[in-house]
Amino acid sequence: MYLCGYEIAKDKIGKYLDGSSQTNIAHPNPRSAASDFLVYFSSGMIAEAIACIVYVPVDVIKERMQVQHTSATRCVDGQYRNSWHAMQTISRNEGLLALYKGYGATLLSFGSYSGFFFLFYESLLKRTRLYLSNNDSTFSEGQREVPFHWTLLYSCAAGAAASWLTSPLDMAKLRLQVQRGRSASGNSGNLPAYRGMIDCLMHSYRHDGMAGLFRGAGARVLHFAPATTVTMTAYESCRTFFAKMMPSRDSQPNY
Repeated sequence: MYLCGYEIAKDKIGKYLDGSSQTNIAHPNPRSAASDFLVYFSSGMIAEAIACIVYVPVDVIKERMQVQHTSATRCVDGQYRNSWHAMQTISRNEGLLALYKGYGATLLSFGSYSGFFFLFYESLLKRTRLYLSNNDSTFSEGQREVPFHWTLLYSCAAGAAASWLTSPLDMAKLRLQVQRGRSASGNSGNLPAYRGMIDCLMHSYRHDGMAGLFRGAGARVLHFAPATTVTMTAYESCRTFFAKMMPSRDSQPNY
């Protein structure tokens, strides 16, 4: 859902901005930096919005089960026995929309990450193709596929940069999740009550400064950089494989 949503959105938005339903690979019209930002960042946000249709309910159920306290031998009355039971109980008692609590905060956090990731990823891919076309005689101009080690390098760099840049949003999202989870379990504790994502960011900045906003950024980079590297190298390898194996309606792929 995520990658297909991104490719479809990128193709539609790109064609709209190009003002043509056909893309000339041999002599493409150069896009401005602003157009590239709009295409890639918007497509990343759209991809995340689609993926969050599934991801957010799963995340809500996960956080509810993480904060509940059960007996060592049996499930306490009123608590969730498993994920399926949690989904049924939440839907029945709180309504289906309860499974989408935090959709906006999740989309703001992960959507921004996806937007910046694909912006950096596509920009680095373009620069890599340009570099190889000028310095490698075996690399043809307009070719999308680049050597495997180059894909490893720029996918890792894009994941690291995007995850670090959006770490304040992720920190705020996680604090709101903990707050919702504690509220659902009836254990509010002494933690501050945030009214929303902006309030959480402002509270963190007032008390801890910029360091508070980027708390955990290093761990986030260590998580996302290898994850996106594996995802995108596998995706590009599979796309190259199927492009060679399956007949195409066009003589050239649409970039």
